[in-house]
Amino acid sequence: MTARTALPPEIAEKVAAGERLTFEDGLALQNSRDIHAIGRLAHMVRTRLHGNKAFYNRNRHINYTNVCALSCRFCSFYRKRGEEGAYEMPVEQVIEVAQKAHQAGATEVHIVGGLHPWLKFDYYLDILRGISQSCPGLHIKAFTAVEIVHLSRIARMSIEEVLVALREAGLGSLPGGGAEIFDDRVHDVAFKGKVREDKWFEVHRTAHSLGIFSNATMLYGHVETPEQRIRHLIKLRELQDESLQAMKDSNSPDTPRAAFNCLVPLSFAPEGSELGELPGPTGLSDLKTLAISRLMLDNVPHIKAFWIMQGVGLSQVALSWGCDDMDGTVVWYDITKRVGHGTHQEMTVPQLKRLIREAGFVPVERDTVYREIHRENEVVSA
Repeated sequence: MTARTALPPEIAEKVAAGERLTFEDGLALQNSRDIHAIGRLAHMVRTRLHGNKAFYNRNRHINYTNVCALSCRFCSFYRKRGEEGAYEMPVEQVIEVAQKAHQAGATEVHIVGGLHPWLKFDYYLDILRGISQSCPGLHIKAFTAVEIVHLSRIARMSIEEVLVALREAGLGSLPGGGAEIFDDRVHDVAFKGKVREDKWFEVHRTAHSLGIFSNATMLYGHVETPEQRIRHLIKLRELQDESLQAMKDSNSPDTPRAAFNCLVPLSFAPEGSELGELPGPTGLSDLKTLAISRLMLDNVPHIKAFWIMQGVGLSQVALSWGCDDMDGTVVWYDITKRVGHGTHQEMTVPQLKRLIREAGFVPVERDTVYREIHRENEVVSA
């Protein structure tokens, strides 16, 4: 192995000592071809944080519409109203889907959709109110930062006012979608017209100040560079520092604070998008990106190998490459459809537990904010 591709020993020393990695360290990880050394370091951190546990949850994704005012080049999900395949779910249908999930044992619904030009703000409030009233105890994780900005525009309210109204209607937390890659060049090539990083951060910073936990994402493997991935992770790390400090400084129950629960690295699927000529990430680049995410985000507790995006088999391997979560049952997912898969993309709890055990870990059910759930008569040991 040449000096160009070897992993500098000082990085391993920093990781072992629990020291923060710099931008230059991140570039060295990206430039190294010693994928096994990177994986071992990420696994060291993952084990330090979570031992032999691997998390999953009982959730149900609901994509209420694919009608979108935007036309992002990387997206194969959006449709224009009246176009073949376009849909809009009535409020009653969204609530009914959530009710069925709740009755089946789900602890979370994950609700996101396109930026529909004509749906009113009351539509979103009615969904939250209907679910929270008919499904007590069901956590509602809903609306990406991009959707929140869209809602602030149609409602003519500030982002804080929108988040407060949504929270009062039943919103529990925010997903991390819409981050993509925080870089103006990438933004203009792949998703021009979408909110830039300043607005994405404003939404999550405001949510955290209101005590609303959130996730973060990074969509990788399209037109970004390795350097831009590292800068993306560092920007997330900086907001997490800020949010965690605010949580530490807040001693009043009347001023709750929150932060990021999890990073969800998303492997770009070129099929069906305007960037379909791109090859997309390989399995090795997936593992490397997941591992580097774990190493760079020392202040974010969880890294997710989302089995729909990474694939089931690679998600198993990723549990030894820095990841501690495989997401959940999902059931229906329309944002990304891999070749040979439709919108019904479901994993049962026994399947998730078997995959985790087969990978050598202990399956642990969690709720949305990573509190462990132990059910009667269930064996939790491997």
